[in-house]
Amino acid sequence: MNKQEKQQIRLKVWEKLKNVALPDSRFHLNFEEYIPDFEDSLKACDQIIKSEEYKKSKLLFITPDNCLTTTREQAIRDGKNIIVSTYGIYRGLILIAKDMINKGDEVFASTLDGLEHFGKNISLNEIKNLGKIDIMLTGASAVSINGVRFGKGHGFFDLEWGMFADIKVVDESTPIVAVVHDVQVVDFDLEPSNTDIIVDWIVTNKKKLSTKRNKSRPSGIYWDLLEKGMLEATPPLQELKKILSKK
Repeated sequence: MNKQEKQQIRLKVWEKLKNVALPDSRFHLNFEEYIPDFEDSLKACDQIIKSEEYKKSKLLFITPDNCLTTTREQAIRDGKNIIVSTYGIYRGLILIAKDMINKGDEVFASTLDGLEHFGKNISLNEIKNLGKIDIMLTGASAVSINGVRFGKGHGFFDLEWGMFADIKVVDESTPIVAVVHDVQVVDFDLEPSNTDIIVDWIVTNKKKLSTKRNKSRPSGIYWDLLEKGMLEATPPLQELKKILSKK
């Protein structure tokens, strides 16, 4: 599936999404700039926190997408350690640990501004020292029933996965969950490209679906496929390049 085909699917999904999405304070309903929260997303969050994957987890990666704000809040309340990327990964990655948040601050701490206020920037080397990431939670623009997930078109989640794979904190056994509204689920199989991240579970406002994933994920960053300026704009990528050059 090429970029043009993905964009056609995005546009169709975004048209339906306008009816159920919650506007963003900065981007309103411009889905090219953000992945929205949606009506009944609390039901999706409830399914996540009741799952065995979540209950067993100690270290989670949760994207900064609006639809995951409540899940980040609950993870903070549950005393889990969370890694979150800053918007566009421009300011790197942030760690929220249980001892960083005072009781009563959980709601603000789960927002993008709150994450940067309470959390601390964390390097890839520091993440490696924390050990394996137990579960990755991400929003999406659309996801197919066989688990091909794609975002706004910038490839940020692909980069995050690739960086974590290169430092060996995620692998084929790491569960990845896409959280979307029912209208964002494409009800047919899509052929993944070499860089597509295939998810294990899709959680919507109505149900939890197993994708029965049978394809491997990328084993790291494909440096030759990076868009122009991506390396210069992404501090963790610069750090990763230095780490790998020393091997």
